[in-house]
Amino acid sequence: MDIFTLFTFVGGLAFFLYGITTMSQGLENVAGGKLEQLLKKVTSNPLKSFALGAGITALIQSSSAVTAMLIGLVNSGIMQLSQTVSIVIGAKLGTTITAWLLSLASLKDAGGAFILKLLNPETFSPLLAFIGICFILKSKKKKRKNIGLILIGFAILMFGMTTMTAGVAPLANAPEFNNILIKFKNPILGFICGVIVTSLIQSSSASIGILQALTLTTNISWEIAVPIVLGQNLGACISPMLASIGANVNAKRVAGIYLIYTILSVLICFPIFIVLNSVLNLEFFKSDISAVGIAIFHTGFNVIAAFILFPFCKYIENLSIKYIRTKDDKKGEETVFLDRRLLLTPTFAASECFRKTLEMGQMVESNLNEASNLIFHYDDKKEEKISQNETKIDLYEDKLNSFLVKLSAKGLTDETSNKVSQLLLSISDFERIGDHAINILNIAKKMHELDIKFSTDATKEIKTLIEAITEIFLLSFTSYTNNDLNIAKKVDPLEDAIKNGIHIAKDNHVQRLKNATCKIEISFLYSDLLNELLRIAGHAGNIALSVIHLYSKKFFKHEYNHRDKESDSEFSTRLEKYQSKYEIYNF
Repeated sequence: MDIFTLFTFVGGLAFFLYGITTMSQGLENVAGGKLEQLLKKVTSNPLKSFALGAGITALIQSSSAVTAMLIGLVNSGIMQLSQTVSIVIGAKLGTTITAWLLSLASLKDAGGAFILKLLNPETFSPLLAFIGICFILKSKKKKRKNIGLILIGFAILMFGMTTMTAGVAPLANAPEFNNILIKFKNPILGFICGVIVTSLIQSSSASIGILQALTLTTNISWEIAVPIVLGQNLGACISPMLASIGANVNAKRVAGIYLIYTILSVLICFPIFIVLNSVLNLEFFKSDISAVGIAIFHTGFNVIAAFILFPFCKYIENLSIKYIRTKDDKKGEETVFLDRRLLLTPTFAASECFRKTLEMGQMVESNLNEASNLIFHYDDKKEEKISQNETKIDLYEDKLNSFLVKLSAKGLTDETSNKVSQLLLSISDFERIGDHAINILNIAKKMHELDIKFSTDATKEIKTLIEAITEIFLLSFTSYTNNDLNIAKKVDPLEDAIKNGIHIAKDNHVQRLKNATCKIEISFLYSDLLNELLRIAGHAGNIALSVIHLYSKKFFKHEYNHRDKESDSEFSTRLEKYQSKYEIYNF
């Protein structure tokens, strides 16, 4: 094997790794919001969690990536440690799909069979690459570009596999290589080799691909390949272990579950292999293994391990808890707001940011209702609760803004990019409504301290307007939560009705001052309260507009707000309905 052959092999490995990464990225992007929806279905049913782990891993073709995702979810407090065990076991089984894809390379010797030749990667990969590049260059839709990315990734992966095979072909007749293979008949050496190679390249799929490439040109027996594959499975643990660095103790235990399960799997299968090969000395293990044979063993190993160890999920979890501890476990279990590992899967990260904004919105809703009630019935305990919520709301805005800025720098699909834009705009409106609730609290507090109240007529107006404000926030928040366009369209006419009502209330207030039926000391507080309610209505309108924006590719807020509303019969009907419901009478 000369230096040029080595260059060929290394180049093939580079193409192979890049192909896997590109294809996996494309698959994640195409999956879009479906990935997080699948993970949301995690329940206490271990079988469902197992199937979920296998399915997602088969989709994105990386058990390490799924485990890193689980680490991020546990570190953020979104998932419990116990929920991850079955998913990890399923993920280990799901990753075997890659070996089957790579085994297609063995079809090049299919003889005259047309169908088998058609399935040969050397036949269809160039065509996939051509279709993929057409999608990327010609299509304007992000989804089609991602499909193109998948096709290109698969073609590059198969090209890398073919190139690696060409690179190792001269080894078949090299005495030095054959001498090395003889040494690997020692199962311990083969196992260690599998661990080291996989740990270095941090991909069991890639290391198994290298082994499959070797089987296409050299004679590798089952007794050599089996220990290497077992070592490759253990070596794959390096990625989850690295991903857990800096996480809390429970998140580290997810990586521990992955490691413990893999060690137990190897401890079950390795002795069986030793007995069959060394003690019983079966001739089958002396025969050559093919790329398909490696895929069969890799899958069979994981199926057997899952079948045996699945009933012991709780024991695996307990082992992880027992051996992975901190000096202060309670402190170690503290969760982070949004774990940085979620950025590895942007669609999932966007979904979790959305979930956080809903939590933020619920706190804003609580503050708005409580502060409004304090205008009429002041309570010091409620004041404290509102202040605590406001601190959390400000924290949510700060953390979400920082995380979303990082997320926006990732390669996002059109759908995810639009969602991130909506989130960045909406969290500001939620926070501002929270600020206005605090301002209402301060008005109520001042009225309490000065022992003054609104006049009877003013009280009726404020109660009517607060009811309208409560409804407009509920409509906007509901439309935002469910991405409901129909509900979002109800907000604009209600906002106009509130504006009209506040305008009439201000005129009435001026008239009461002239008639001396309203005390001057409460005049400014009344005006300030009306202004706060008006601003809340405006921010609620912005939240609803963000939902409408998601449904319209060409949306301009200024044009929408200044459209001809009179010609919009639906708007006019709703406006009339709300004005009748929340009518403020001229006095």
